[in-house]
Amino acid sequence: MFDVEAVRRDFPILERQLRGKRLVYLDSAATSQKPRAVLDAVARFYEGFNANVHRGAHTLSDEATDAYEQARLKVSRFIGAVSPREIVFVRNATEGMNLVAYSWARKRLRAGDEIVLSVMEHHSNLIPWQRVASETGAVLRFIPLYADGTMDLSEIDRLIGDRTRLVAVTHVSNVLGTINPVRRLAELAHAQGALLLVDGAQSVPHMPVDVGDLGCDFLAFSGHKMLGPMGIGVLWGRAELLEAMDPFMGGGSMIDEVSLDGATWADIPHKFEAGTPNVSGAVGLAAAVDYLRELGMESVRRHEIEITRYALDALKGVEGLTVFGPADPESRGGVVSFALEGADAYDLGSFLDQEGIAVRAGHHCCQPLMKWLQVPSTARASFYLYNTLEEVDALARWLSMAKVALGGL
Repeated sequence: MFDVEAVRRDFPILERQLRGKRLVYLDSAATSQKPRAVLDAVARFYEGFNANVHRGAHTLSDEATDAYEQARLKVSRFIGAVSPREIVFVRNATEGMNLVAYSWARKRLRAGDEIVLSVMEHHSNLIPWQRVASETGAVLRFIPLYADGTMDLSEIDRLIGDRTRLVAVTHVSNVLGTINPVRRLAELAHAQGALLLVDGAQSVPHMPVDVGDLGCDFLAFSGHKMLGPMGIGVLWGRAELLEAMDPFMGGGSMIDEVSLDGATWADIPHKFEAGTPNVSGAVGLAAAVDYLRELGMESVRRHEIEITRYALDALKGVEGLTVFGPADPESRGGVVSFALEGADAYDLGSFLDQEGIAVRAGHHCCQPLMKWLQVPSTARASFYLYNTLEEVDALARWLSMAKVALGGL
């Protein structure tokens, strides 16, 4: 059985109090908190074998290199990759998607080619493709949404056609919580000779993800959203695609041979990892993967379904509150965005902060989606493996008081 209280004891920051109140951290979609296992792993690296990786002629460098490449192996197994060669370490999911835009799309897309996105995409999976379209003459097309925030695939055969070269979608919306049918989209894309890129920033930390089961061609995600350090992320790509792509940046480590006239590239994944990598970040990410594997991703997912179901029911009782996204907790991740009648989202977030409750407020890097929702911004509570039903009760209780406190009545 998933023991959330035992889990919470692994996270030192959850012992913190704000203005005399116990911290209720409901902002894991922005960044997750870190267990002692991750904090200790990073400290052990810096205290015991801090050195640069690859080509070092001394013990510390060998140990750092082994830890860095072991992290790559652990990540590859965590997402079901065929080989660790398919794992490129980047700063975050944003960099991973930009890498694909720069190294794959710019070279291959031509005027009139089409990139299919959805209305719910994070800016990180929108702006790179806007830039590609501007530079190549490619055309962006968008999958619409139903009123409940799920994808409207009624005309998907028209959207994904013989001019489609890439479908790029989020697996789980960071605003709506919607879990998208990426397997079906992969099949539709491949039937037209197109590729599928998945933004896994909100799925890989929260549910079992296997790239073979998804059928995707690229997957990007961030370490800091899955209990790991900031500054480390992953781009997974099928080996044959990565091998055919140009490097993203030039410099040390990504080369085979260099002359004054030119250079040849290292094998994958190293040709995409120019310069000194974030070794401590990779070590911390490996520890996070170990922690999540020990808990079991099925257990993590079941806990989030339970707490999201409880939250959706509890928030129904808050007068004037609109909750966005699917009603079925089985069809969504642990992200719940809402708007309170008569209250600005930022004021609402500040009010909750006074009670020790940390939520997000704003457009969540999804301004086109905010326009579709017809709101300037939302507040967002996002749950993870260390959140409790009692914390949901606290959120609902203070939201019930917020309308009066903020002058909404």
